[in-house]
Amino acid sequence: MHVVLAGGGTAGHIEPALALADALRRQDPTVGITALGTERGLETRLVPERGYELALIPAVPLPRKPTPELITVPGRLRGTIKAAEQILERTNADCVVGFGGYVALPGYLAAKRAGVPIVVHEANARPGLANKIGSRYAHGVAVSTPDSKLRGARYIGIPLRRTIATLDRARVRPEARAAFGLDPNLPTLLVSGGSQGARHLNEVVQRVAPLLQRSGIQILHVVGPKNELPRVDNMPGMPPYIPVPYVDRMDLAYAAADMMLCRAGAMTVAELSAVGLPAAYVPLPIGNGEQRLNAQPVVNAGGGLLVDDAALTPEWVQGNVLPVLADPHRLYEMSRAAAEFGRRDADDLLVGMVYEAIAARRGA
Repeated sequence: MHVVLAGGGTAGHIEPALALADALRRQDPTVGITALGTERGLETRLVPERGYELALIPAVPLPRKPTPELITVPGRLRGTIKAAEQILERTNADCVVGFGGYVALPGYLAAKRAGVPIVVHEANARPGLANKIGSRYAHGVAVSTPDSKLRGARYIGIPLRRTIATLDRARVRPEARAAFGLDPNLPTLLVSGGSQGARHLNEVVQRVAPLLQRSGIQILHVVGPKNELPRVDNMPGMPPYIPVPYVDRMDLAYAAADMMLCRAGAMTVAELSAVGLPAAYVPLPIGNGEQRLNAQPVVNAGGGLLVDDAALTPEWVQGNVLPVLADPHRLYEMSRAAAEFGRRDADDLLVGMVYEAIAARRGA
């Protein structure tokens, strides 16, 4: 059996694809896996690092919404569809699984031409154009939120790295806090704006940090590799405030924390919900509003707070985040609500959908 994964460009597309690849290999170590990608995407680094074959095709950026530019897409797609078709033929592909991004649409259209079954996974609450089109031809459509608008969608969550999906925060917490130089017993706030950090989140946290520390809260602050680390003078006897440029073991960061202040990307929301870590979500104030939609369901379930970027101030953190961190019972209830909403088994559920699509095609 050979599965072709189509989900390049950003980590939000690539990581679920790689989690599926790992799950497929756990079930059948002999399965062949090829990931489609472009020269400009993160997949050029992430896919080979995980030991999977990467096949490059030309990039054809898609408009996020229907615009006059959309009518030029078919002409620009012809060459890249042909390249994807050649990869399907070379690998004798049994299924194409798409996750959105530049390579998804040519992957879907090539699979349709070649008669290869398609499975679509949409991580965001608001589907992208490629997955909207791909879902029309798919044998199965999987989504990350229960109220997705994609037709015939099955709610499974987002396939996650095993280090996250299997994380026992309580068991790992002593090791995690020691790794970051945190106190083993104090309430802990984790802050991160994503892989590139977020300047506004950083500025607010730096201003409110002394108040949180005086209130008995310690802070692990991932400022982002491109942002300058703040100067910190941790006074003796005060809870620590530890800024770091980046963290390559987010499982340890999640285990160390009692609550998180963060953006609301689909992967972040899925990971925090899966591990039962409540969060104050600050949706990115640009784009099509999908980050607010990503966070809304878990917030509605009681597993987090939601605040607009413009409303995020030191006063808001003091009035909303601090009371949660200072109340063990409320922390417990929010953690339980997040965990009940989260899905840890999306990778295995998506494997099942791949096998169903292949079996349906062979049966036909």
